[in-house]
Amino acid sequence: MTQRKLPYIQSKQVVATSRLFKVESLGLIFSNGVERTYERMKPSGRNAVMMVPVTESGDLLLVREYAAGTEQYELGFPKGLIDPGEAPEQAAVRELKEEIGQGARELVPLKEVVLAPSYFSSRMTLMLARDLYPESLEGDEPEPLEIIRWPLAQAEELLTHGDFCEARSITALMMALKYLQSER
Repeated sequence: MTQRKLPYIQSKQVVATSRLFKVESLGLIFSNGVERTYERMKPSGRNAVMMVPVTESGDLLLVREYAAGTEQYELGFPKGLIDPGEAPEQAAVRELKEEIGQGARELVPLKEVVLAPSYFSSRMTLMLARDLYPESLEGDEPEPLEIIRWPLAQAEELLTHGDFCEARSITALMMALKYLQSER
């Protein structure tokens, strides 16, 4: 595959700001001379982690929490932002303690993903979390999260479950299953 020349960024400016996001306009010139204006979420410089926790008894631990984007409760894996100065593994253990009341002695990196590369630059590291132990930290959620135990042996059934629809959780599940099958 040939490497294409990146477009020249002629201008960058913030065109909209909310409490949480900044929208940035990019004036681009492509190698063939075509000019376009693209919009994206201004990079925050913060990445995130998502963990697929597996208990010793062979259950996946998921959380059900309110998602403002869909205006309903969604089922997914524990996740969160990496704090400044924190390694992804440290953030993963912290988020597990905050969201499911469990730490993990073993973290296996599965894949780094980008939600929508046309609009976002933030990356999320997907990890398998094993050798769990009870320990809680106070999180920033507005209400306690519902923790759902799902048998690992029935993991593929999650793919048809109505409120398990976040693309990153589906990707994390598939990567975790692939990794676990390779261990056999």
